Amino acid sequence: MSVDTGDVVVESVKLADDRGGVVRLYEACGGAVRLYEACGGAVRAARLTAGFGLAAAYDCDLLEQPGAAAGRVRGRGRGPGVPPVPDPYAAAAAYDAPEPGGGTLTTVKPEKPAIRRGTNLPRMADFNESVILDAIRRHADGLSRVELAQATGLSAQTVSNITRRLLDQGVARESGKQHTGSGKPRTLLEVVPSSRYAVGVHLDPAVITTVLVDLAGTVVAQRSRQTPSGGDTDRTTADMAASVSALVAETGIDDARVLGLGIAAPGPIDAEAGWVVDPPELPGWGRYPLRDRLSGATGFPALLDKDVTAAVVAERWAGAATDSRNLLFFYLGTGSGMGLAVEDTVLRGVSGNAGEVGGLGASFSARTLVDEAIALGVLGTEYTCLDPADAQRGLERLAAVAAAGDGPADGIIERLAIRIGRGVCAAATLLDVDTVVFGGPVWQLLSDRLLPTIESMVARSPFVRPTHPRTVTSTTLGENVAAIGAAALVLDRTLSAQPRSLLLV
Repeated sequence: MSVDTGDVVVESVKLADDRGGVVRLYEACGGAVRLYEACGGAVRAARLTAGFGLAAAYDCDLLEQPGAAAGRVRGRGRGPGVPPVPDPYAAAAAYDAPEPGGGTLTTVKPEKPAIRRGTNLPRMADFNESVILDAIRRHADGLSRVELAQATGLSAQTVSNITRRLLDQGVARESGKQHTGSGKPRTLLEVVPSSRYAVGVHLDPAVITTVLVDLAGTVVAQRSRQTPSGGDTDRTTADMAASVSALVAETGIDDARVLGLGIAAPGPIDAEAGWVVDPPELPGWGRYPLRDRLSGATGFPALLDKDVTAAVVAERWAGAATDSRNLLFFYLGTGSGMGLAVEDTVLRGVSGNAGEVGGLGASFSARTLVDEAIALGVLGTEYTCLDPADAQRGLERLAAVAAAGDGPADGIIERLAIRIGRGVCAAATLLDVDTVVFGGPVWQLLSDRLLPTIESMVARSPFVRPTHPRTVTSTTLGENVAAIGAAALVLDRTLSAQPRSLLLV
């Protein structure tokens, strides 16, 4: 290929990409790299990006269609000194061309806008297997192959092939017969809960909880310990790893049947890097590589997610919202936050830190609530919190005093309920969810007083339109919902149908 710029002929024009309607062509020219941008069938500009210490731009016509494997352009030279066309995207990738006298010249290529990529047949096969397994798992009474084909839209032959593989792997089993009238009874399929397991760890400022769950999300074993103070992160991580290994060992489960380790931590986190990033009330945990440290120490592949996000996954996998595609989970522990799922997709945000509720006026701190009770004379100064774990004792006493009919104690909890209710009403309206679930250690203590107020607020809110039924309830998974959610992260990532798994990366 060649380019006639009016004064030189340049060889080896190469098409770099075609994104957002802009075709970019890169070409090596005497040690320089020129960039041509084509849009709508015509090259808008070309610029000298390196090599001669000057910038040049050209008006050109594109002879071959944008999107072809290579292009051929010609144009009229406008001469040096013309400012380059502003790059519409930030720098991201690189194209290499030889420099004069050897070496490599790296020219930064514009960042591509977010465009979904295609899939391939092997990934589609894995996806379909996950769809079938997920359908079987969601029906406790079992499903027949005919029902699976009807529910998933897959062909009878595809369903037959996939179910045979699941049976061979021991993940599913035949559980009985279904008589539908005349004809041969249908064979029902169900998951085998003991076929696979996952470990979950919840790092909370007050307590560290470790659980082992089976494929159904049922807790097989668990242990908890107070979170050490002092910020010795390496020592605490080593203790967490030892707890994981001991928990698996004491159950006698083969490591090969453990799919992995999920970690739930308070935000902020760096989900991509696997770091905990200086969460409140956890001194010393600034930009700590918790995921990789625990994975290396235990030998299990690991995932890290925010605790409120993990709780949403737990509810969808085994909790109160297994049938909901649009869910809001409000977590009340040492702090507070919301986990969100819309159209069966858990919302994480660009950095994995979605769900902060301070902007909704629904933020909460266990320490602050105890301090308020002390300031109002509801609790004595002996309940002053010196450590996040101290707040639990004060909250237990506050709940008991309120239950006994103490007005000021009841007022503290009522005001908390109203703050949470306002935030939940706003979020439920924004996302148009059909299910609102509450959980966490503090929720378990105060739910009898909090839930009636919040449920009433949601029911009569002028912002929550009664266009569909809406459920407001407490979690069925108990105070360790975040730890169970951490394990469910592994089950969900490994076994659920994940549309993003179809995309090429």
